[in-house]
Amino acid sequence: MPELNDNFFGKVYEVVRQIPYGKVTTYGAIAKVLGTVRSARMVGWAMNASHNLEDVPAHRVVNKKGLLTGKHHFDGTNLMQQLLESEGIEVKENQIVDFQKHFWTPEMKL
Repeated sequence: MPELNDNFFGKVYEVVRQIPYGKVTTYGAIAKVLGTVRSARMVGWAMNASHNLEDVPAHRVVNKKGLLTGKHHFDGTNLMQQLLESEGIEVKENQIVDFQKHFWTPEMKL
């Protein structure tokens, strides 16, 4: 399946690729920067479909409270958490401890 810059999933992946190491963003923040504020769920669908794209750091996308809601889409029991912790992000009880410290606001650099 080719990834086109003009399709929604492709645009989501371009934003996600910009998330810095040690930072996270939310489905809603990605939707907002793409000009589709009410499409956070579609961003989630895009993230679910990204598991074969090694250059898309899907583990850096969480819900608006910092919860690892997409963790069941990763191989292994705690892979999403392990990937975040390897970047210095502390996670306890399925939630990022210092969400404000690690939150990154996406910008349009497409």
